[in-house]
Amino acid sequence: MSATAQTPKAAPRGSTASRARATRLLGDRRLPVLVTAALFIAMYVGGLSRYQNYGFGEPQVFLNLFIDNGYLLVAAIGATFVIMSGGIDLSVGSVIGFTTMFTAWMVERQGLPLLLVVPLALAVGAFGGFLMGYVIHNFEIQPFIVTLAGLFLFRGLCLVISKESISINDASVGTLAQTRVSLGVGDLSIGAVVALVVLAVAAYVLHYTRFGRRVYAIGGNEQSALLMGLPLGGTKIAVYTVSGFCSALAGLLFMLYIQSGDPLHAVGMELDAIAAVVIGGTLLTGGSGYVLGTLFGVLVLGLIKSVITFEGTLSSWWTKIATGVLLCAFILIQRTMTARRKT
Repeated sequence: MSATAQTPKAAPRGSTASRARATRLLGDRRLPVLVTAALFIAMYVGGLSRYQNYGFGEPQVFLNLFIDNGYLLVAAIGATFVIMSGGIDLSVGSVIGFTTMFTAWMVERQGLPLLLVVPLALAVGAFGGFLMGYVIHNFEIQPFIVTLAGLFLFRGLCLVISKESISINDASVGTLAQTRVSLGVGDLSIGAVVALVVLAVAAYVLHYTRFGRRVYAIGGNEQSALLMGLPLGGTKIAVYTVSGFCSALAGLLFMLYIQSGDPLHAVGMELDAIAAVVIGGTLLTGGSGYVLGTLFGVLVLGLIKSVITFEGTLSSWWTKIATGVLLCAFILIQRTMTARRKT
């Protein structure tokens, strides 16, 4: 009897090509942004179909997402710079709260003009970020610890200024808060316009400048960036300075939105900013992400609030529940992408 040689069967070309395409897709850096954009579109279309008779499809309802979340968008943009570099900033909410208190106290209690107070508030926020970045780099302390200290510091300064809320009755503040920019189909507030301008500037800086490429390089692999001769310390300090500046600017926009200062304003808002950044597709480990993704992350969180408002029967706590579920889902996506890249 002659033995017949058994040859292994080759895998079908179609299945191999499909697996290759799936691997490339999971390793694509744009995937989380595309998923977030698709999620926002799906949620918006679902809202249109469910609340069509309640005015959900009005253009102003869509524009209100920018009006009601402009300050969060600015804060999240600052957090994007930090997270992209591989760091974290927990002082965002406290800096926002401090800025509202500082501005209200200077304008109402000290009688200073808003035009003078605004640059002072921005300078204080940027300087606070600079100090945290300096300590993180030069003393080699974890960003979590340093920015946590910043959180307590700025929240404590809020209480030093006043333990009670300070209403702002200044005419210039009221005028700015009520000013609207007409787009034909609806209106945008000054805060929303400022947030979109900051978004455009941040996108240009991160994607088309040397500083932006350094942020990506340091977040991707700090040791490799150091060996390449990149200014590690200067970039890190600059990133936290940008975050402090954006937090202070977000505080000014929040002040226009609320027209008051309060020591409890923006408690926990740093978590909302971080959630928006992660849902927008930026890796928590750094080195990958897009500012456009952060915009979609903020819009998704804002749309959740709008849907709950239109529903009318759900508690506002469902916003936190939905945010938690989305955050877990996007962290799993990030974990899968990271594993694919290593493979």
